[in-house]
Amino acid sequence: MPDDVRRGDVFLVSLDPTRGDEIRKTRPCVIISPDELNAHLRTFIVAPLTTGGHPYPFRVSCKFDGRVGHVVLDQIRTVDRERLVRRMGSLSTSTVQRVLVILQEMFAP
Repeated sequence: MPDDVRRGDVFLVSLDPTRGDEIRKTRPCVIISPDELNAHLRTFIVAPLTTGGHPYPFRVSCKFDGRVGHVVLDQIRTVDRERLVRRMGSLSTSTVQRVLVILQEMFAP
């Protein structure tokens, strides 16, 4: 696995095993943790990408790998480096900025 994991990178991530309504299987996820953490920890905060579902206010529309979908911010989780299967690319800077704005809105008092 590459050492240079950066915010906005999309990796195929093995999310199983899961419980209850957690998003499952091996799927593309975007790294949302800050680069300062990514450089020093073995874990990364990720948000899954999906082509299904509904466009809720906490899901950011995106286009990746020629497909339209959403960044599912209601399903963020922390994963170990070992769950990263392979790098698939990265989201646009504007999409990453929208993700950060929505995260601020979700967690602001």
